[in-house]
Amino acid sequence: MSQESKPYQELKTFNFIYRKFTQDVDQDELVWHRDRNDRQVEVVGDTDWQFQLEDSIPLKLQDKIFIPKNTYHRLIKGTQDLELRILEL
Repeated sequence: MSQESKPYQELKTFNFIYRKFTQDVDQDELVWHRDRNDRQVEVVGDTDWQFQLEDSIPLKLQDKIFIPKNTYHRLIKGTQDLELRILEL
């Protein structure tokens, strides 16, 4: 994977970032990372994907998740596509 390629498709609107991860994404592309801003992430639809914060056990992605800026986190791939709505705070 090159530095410019991302494991998701993205659409930015005035208020939100929409991201879609397909079931075909390679788990190796879902790397630990941190963001420059606090984020509130909401799952669009049902999913079996998981979310993991640094030093925490993986949690099922559901409802809304708050991710503090500069906190390492990652996604763990599920069996179907994943769609997220992200609000940077």
